[in-house]
Amino acid sequence: MTSSELWTRATADRYDAEEHEMSSGAVLGPTLDFLTELAGDGRALEFAIGTGRVGIPLRERGVPVVGIELSEHMAAVLRRKIDEDTLPVTIGDMATTTVPGKFTLVYLVYNTITNLLTQDEQVECFRNAARHLTPGGRFVIELGVPALRFLPPGQVAVPFDVSERHLGFDTFDLVEQILVSHHLTRDGDDGRYRRSSSRHRYAWPAELDLMARIAELELELRVADWDRAPFTQDSAKHISVWRKPA
Repeated sequence: MTSSELWTRATADRYDAEEHEMSSGAVLGPTLDFLTELAGDGRALEFAIGTGRVGIPLRERGVPVVGIELSEHMAAVLRRKIDEDTLPVTIGDMATTTVPGKFTLVYLVYNTITNLLTQDEQVECFRNAARHLTPGGRFVIELGVPALRFLPPGQVAVPFDVSERHLGFDTFDLVEQILVSHHLTRDGDDGRYRRSSSRHRYAWPAELDLMARIAELELELRVADWDRAPFTQDSAKHISVWRKPA
């Protein structure tokens, strides 16, 4: 078992509704275009496939997809949408769990590598990706850039969403490189809010590049989004692609 926090049944059951904007065509279209191009004629492996937000439409585009997912509850939601023969999912952690065969693409989206709360486990995640890749295959990560530039001296919290039905903010432990995402969500119209939080280990792009080197992967591309906008010092996130040498 890794240090990742397990998603509960209640969280899994409401995940799709809470993340419906991330499943829109405007978000998913460029993501699927990017991943389909890299997969080519080969197979794709999604680490932390969750409820299938990306994996299922990628499979519908004709890319054979296999998933690894730690939470049985998240996988159960996925299984309501697509059968095992069409999209196989193995229950296990993305740092050490292996599946049969080789892949031209391994990918990990939406900040999920930060669910691994130690540097050692994040390194093992890169190694696990490398062992699944064919020569010339790619490992793709989507990850936010830590918002430390927004922290004035003495402050440890940064808001990332302030809306009518949701308040979200991150608090940072700068020594342990841990952030906690806090959420206050209004589920109904009675004025009550549900509180939740999750822990993450943030990492800088340069740190990920070093993890890739340990796994014998080479940086091929880094862009600011799935539309391939240039990555700059002001970018809020990055899409990074590492290649396994042929």
